[in-house]
Amino acid sequence: MQGTFEERRYLIPFRSSLLPQIFTDVLVVGAGVAGARAAIEAGAAGADVIVLAKDSIRQTNTAYAQGGIAGVLRDDDSIDAHFKDTLAAGAGLCDEPAVRLVVEQGPARIRELLEWGMQFDRDGSGELCVGREGGHRAFRVYHAFGDATGRELERCLFEKLMSTDNVRYFDECFALDLITPSDEVGAPVLGAITYHARFGLQMIWARTTILASGGAGQLYRETTNPKPATADGLAMAYRAGATVADMAFVQFHPTTLYLPGAGRSLISEAVRGEGAYLLDESENRFMLHEHEMAELAPRDVVARSIVRQLARQGGRHVWLDCRHIQGFASRFPGITAELKRFELDPSKDLIPVHPAAHYMIGGVRCDLEGKTDVPGLLVAGEVASTGLHGANRLASNSLLEGLVFGKITGAAAAETAAANGNRSGPVAVVSDIRPSDHGEIDLADVRSSLRSAMWRNVGIERAGGKLADAVEMLKFWARYTLDKIFDEPFGWETQNMLVVGSLVARSAAWREESRGAHTRVEYEGPVERFRVHDLRCRGEAEPRTLRVETEELV
Repeated sequence: MQGTFEERRYLIPFRSSLLPQIFTDVLVVGAGVAGARAAIEAGAAGADVIVLAKDSIRQTNTAYAQGGIAGVLRDDDSIDAHFKDTLAAGAGLCDEPAVRLVVEQGPARIRELLEWGMQFDRDGSGELCVGREGGHRAFRVYHAFGDATGRELERCLFEKLMSTDNVRYFDECFALDLITPSDEVGAPVLGAITYHARFGLQMIWARTTILASGGAGQLYRETTNPKPATADGLAMAYRAGATVADMAFVQFHPTTLYLPGAGRSLISEAVRGEGAYLLDESENRFMLHEHEMAELAPRDVVARSIVRQLARQGGRHVWLDCRHIQGFASRFPGITAELKRFELDPSKDLIPVHPAAHYMIGGVRCDLEGKTDVPGLLVAGEVASTGLHGANRLASNSLLEGLVFGKITGAAAAETAAANGNRSGPVAVVSDIRPSDHGEIDLADVRSSLRSAMWRNVGIERAGGKLADAVEMLKFWARYTLDKIFDEPFGWETQNMLVVGSLVARSAAWREESRGAHTRVEYEGPVERFRVHDLRCRGEAEPRTLRVETEELV
């Protein structure tokens, strides 16, 4: 990415010496599953920890998660089976060591949650209830309060976090940028500059920074993500010189409630796991002809099949049929309540559904310890690219990844703190940005147009010409937005969305194949020369590539 997207290292002008200074061993940016689990681990090991939450814990992608946490706890399942299902969903781009690590450590993380008081659903005999979701060939998804797994997980982790010594929690605190001693790529991360409505700008200096800032769903007009999911962490890391990987891969959830004027409320994949059908306008099950697993095919297959079915029949939605599912209201109380708001009864009515942007598969590239190629910066959760998900995430592996890599990065950060002795003092950092004399365009219009352009041109099905146009549109908006200085989060978020939207569009234009969640209409399937991770870093005109070596046959 060249020109406008490369010119600015920081979003705002500042002199670090003139701002309030805060010091800690470990700074965790993000309070979802990965961030909370990392902070718990680091704090328990004796490190001083600060956790930043952009909003409240109720407005994280974790809290919005419905389905559950995948893991092997039953004798009729196996680690190897979970491993193979993950590889199959990932369509040839999974890094097998990352997959093996997560599925092997996952059961211990789930049992740990039980010890910490997470209220998983249980049957009449007290055994854990277990469900199945798309792409899984076994029942291994554990849920809470039917369809409120994320909310209960967030509660459990937050209570544990607040009872952990050495941890400070700052909510409604916006991280603008990661701090480095110079603008050169490779300079170490020393913390972050933050903004709080009450306390203003602050410098938070840390020996290690863990970026766990979540996803980017707000890049798209149609999304299941909460409003804070504006790709801030990805943009911050890119500006700080970290390598991002596989940015073309955005997962679209197949089933969100589609009603005019309503938000895109998620209808959990677990609903199809309980036997719900997808029907066309004639009320026929079209997925029977699309994949051997029908409605339980991997998400990329189902989302793409819905789009193509709509192209054949017309209209804006297909139907989800739950009428034959016994006890739907008790199994999915949250979804039932949401449907009731629109006078829909799942025991009697068909539910109109349509795909929406759900999960950012690409992210900041890291190793199996969460370490990036920038010293002092670790990543965990949705913002990271660990290689676990490949080209398409397997359902309910995201919360699992956050738990596993949260613990790993928290332990690594605490070890660094213990090894480094006394904290060093602050470094003089000056961001000198002059006011722009270029023309102005309305910021709200830019954001709205960006989200619409991403949905229409960088969505579920993509074409080379439209992708090229999307890249040019983003460049145009960036020319009159990234040159400006804003003093509030809406402006900073929009700038971040332009940076990351351009990364997604450029990666999608480069990847001339159809694989997993990335579908190019000109190409029918995967192309061997693209069985690589595409790696992008600030200042580099073209991506580097890293070949994926796969031993398993998938």
